[in-house]
Amino acid sequence: MTDPSAIPAPPAGYPPYGAPAPPKKKRGLLIAAIALVVVLVLCVGGGVTAFLTLRNVETGEGAKEPAVAVERFLTAVYRERDAAKATALVCSSSRDEDKIATKVAEVEKYVSEYKSPRFRWTTPKVDNQTGDRATVSTKVTMTTADEKVADQELRFTVVQKTGWWVCEVA
Repeated sequence: MTDPSAIPAPPAGYPPYGAPAPPKKKRGLLIAAIALVVVLVLCVGGGVTAFLTLRNVETGEGAKEPAVAVERFLTAVYRERDAAKATALVCSSSRDEDKIATKVAEVEKYVSEYKSPRFRWTTPKVDNQTGDRATVSTKVTMTTADEKVADQELRFTVVQKTGWWVCEVA
């Protein structure tokens, strides 16, 4: 048998047998908690910013009456052929500059293709009005110098926010 005193001592730098390792501080949990708080603050801040930016805020003042809003919109599209002016008359929730510019370009195309086209419309008539919403109808007529005539019935939905704004054309 070997003598127990003959067992060599552990090399220097290793902890003695059976001695517990010093407790590690739980920084991982603290770092994860801080990261979670930062992410939540950023998400909430971003959500509030998006809400304030994208909510239906009308800039400027709309028309005093639903029929006047439609009259102004028709004038901007058919007579002035000004997409920017027409866009400024549409409620923010329906404001699509590309669609309005496409419609104005379509009217411009009629002007270039037909002989002296003229656009007129019947006086816009409020068909139904309940609180801050109204439907307005009119008939747009294009007449050319060579006596071609085309009619189109239009129905507008207008809403009142800071005045009356065109929101839908059907």
